[in-house]
Amino acid sequence: MSDPVLSLRGIEKTYLKGTPGEVRVLSGLDLDVRRGEVVALVAPSGAGKSTLLHVAGLLDTADAGEVRIGGREVTTLSDRARTAVRRREIGFVYQFHHLLPEFSAEENVALPQLADGRDRRAAFDRARDLLERVGVGHRATHRPAELSGGEQQRVAFCRALANGPALLLADEPTGNLDPVTADRVFDILMQVVRETGLAALIATHNMELAARMDRTVRLSDGRIA
Repeated sequence: MSDPVLSLRGIEKTYLKGTPGEVRVLSGLDLDVRRGEVVALVAPSGAGKSTLLHVAGLLDTADAGEVRIGGREVTTLSDRARTAVRRREIGFVYQFHHLLPEFSAEENVALPQLADGRDRRAAFDRARDLLERVGVGHRATHRPAELSGGEQQRVAFCRALANGPALLLADEPTGNLDPVTADRVFDILMQVVRETGLAALIATHNMELAARMDRTVRLSDGRIA
């Protein structure tokens, strides 16, 4: 069995620590996600799914525990080094697409590559290739406001994949779409993950979609049940 792309050990996270309103969200949580594996993360609202994804994606820091990405311990890295790991190793997709409205679809996908130092022509070539792969290549020059909800989310997937990450983290990626569009977008997501061999951790309330992933983990009382 391959080594985990994402490995979490003993992760703890408490908000309002030391106050009467203290909320312990993660409590000694352990989780591994391996290359080519699509894992569904399910839990009631407010149980800590987003917090877990933020800690795993280095957008937030745990109070205790260890985060490893590709076998590398990243918990104690400097802010600059954490940013570099996020940019190169991790792709994020959210419920709302968060595309930059003043830029076209291809520009939104090219920007993360340009920020990482890629040649402009190569960045746009990859952007157009990714957009073609998910069926919106013909909309490459359109801005987000000119795209449907499903098209916007597909562009967001492409942006997440632009720098060739090893790990994809998605927080309710189809939660803002109607059922038919959600199903279509999820199919495209699964196809791209399979083709690229990513490790993917996807938080969802949709149990039908969760059942189509490789396995489902449940967050309960701050741990993986």
